[in-house]
Amino acid sequence: MIELHDLHKAFGSQVVLNGLNLRIPAGQITAVIGPSGEGKSVLLKHMIGLLTPDQGDVLIDGSSILGLRHSQLNQVREKFAMVFQNAALFDSMTVYENMAFPLEEKTSLSRDEINTRVDTALREVGLKEINRKFPDELSGGMKKRVGLARALLLEPQIVLFDEPTTGLDPVIRRSIHQLIKETQAKFGFTAVI
Repeated sequence: MIELHDLHKAFGSQVVLNGLNLRIPAGQITAVIGPSGEGKSVLLKHMIGLLTPDQGDVLIDGSSILGLRHSQLNQVREKFAMVFQNAALFDSMTVYENMAFPLEEKTSLSRDEINTRVDTALREVGLKEINRKFPDELSGGMKKRVGLARALLLEPQIVLFDEPTTGLDPVIRRSIHQLIKETQAKFGFTAVI
């Protein structure tokens, strides 16, 4: 699903990626493990086309994304969803509004269809009756679950997880890992953690 060939990236004199080759198989979970500051997030940003390598190539589904026009790159990005370290929820919006936002922006679904999809997605990650809560009323683990539920709403082929369990205690961390495993098995997306 994702192939990185001889990827190089430096920021000034700091070399972050130095000839990286990696193949991410379709429909599986791949974990990238390393110390903080070693380039894991930079790697994910290359996969989704947010960064361009200094050298090398990035292929998504067999096609290079380098040199694509903005509109073409956006079409490739529609295959992706991203779950951020801090869940990237808008503080001024309720959980429902955070969840509905991508559906309102990217689809022509009716209000009833959006309501149904939001409720279903929240149930899929073990959350109920939190639609009217604001992010600051949620625990860290609940925020991560909302972030995952929102990522799955547009039925992506690929989900990138940028340190999804940072800052969580070991019990909640394990439950988030289990949730990722269960949702990936159910929906069949390619996952990179």
